[in-house]
Amino acid sequence: MGCPMDNQRRQAAAWFRELRDRITFAFEALEDRGPGDAPEGRFVVTPTERANDGGGGLMSVMRDGRVFEKVGVNWSEVHGTLSPAAQKSMAARGVPGIADDPRFWASGISLVAHMQNPHAPAVHMNTRMFWTPGAWWFGGGADLNPCIEYADDTAHFHATMRAACDPFDPEYYPRFKTWADEYFFIPHRGRARGVGGIFYDDLNTQDWDADFAFTRSVGEAFLPAFLPLADAHMAQPFTNEDKDQQLIHRGLYAEYNLVYDRGTKFGLETGHNADAVLMSLPPMAKWV
Repeated sequence: MGCPMDNQRRQAAAWFRELRDRITFAFEALEDRGPGDAPEGRFVVTPTERANDGGGGLMSVMRDGRVFEKVGVNWSEVHGTLSPAAQKSMAARGVPGIADDPRFWASGISLVAHMQNPHAPAVHMNTRMFWTPGAWWFGGGADLNPCIEYADDTAHFHATMRAACDPFDPEYYPRFKTWADEYFFIPHRGRARGVGGIFYDDLNTQDWDADFAFTRSVGEAFLPAFLPLADAHMAQPFTNEDKDQQLIHRGLYAEYNLVYDRGTKFGLETGHNADAVLMSLPPMAKWV
């Protein structure tokens, strides 16, 4: 695009891509030691392109594995002009200059995992950088979505997220934990979709290097936060009632992502590949 912050944008996009590579490698390694005699799951990688403007990414989806029933790890780098709806939404959030100049650039990684074993928690993570001619910011976070909650799992996940935040600002974890609790709440159900984690957006302290370092810390905390939980529960015995409970909980997850999730709305409004945008949806769900 030939405009300011080219170097920073290249750094961010390259790091998000590297994180995507590390996570997919770790998930396939988990599949290799997963329970049962079924073939180990492997990611199918599909390049994606935006229907409008420029850029695209990689959609990486694994289905019907030993450990993962469905997991997507997507990376993207896109640019172009915001739709009027997206432009209006960002202007309402106070993004400087966006009402007059709708150009944008964005890159990030987005991950959602739905597990075979109902005792193993579903999980979501994303980190991203967004640029407009008048502003730049980082956003992201990670949250745990068990259908059968284990207090030790919740404590471990939150402790790992806190450890990622505290070296940068002792107020980050309590602030971003509260943000996650509020953001991932499902108003029409009167409940959260999971046990939370952290969520932040519009992060710009005027120190790009510090904000990028914090975003890297959040991304790098994901595997230590989640892999021990998947490892501990992937071979745990479960009943038909446990599986039924999992499918009902997935219905909550689908409702949230289709009705409230800002990233889903943005991806569809800006013409990104619909399959990539909606990869977060579970492979099976149930409503009662």
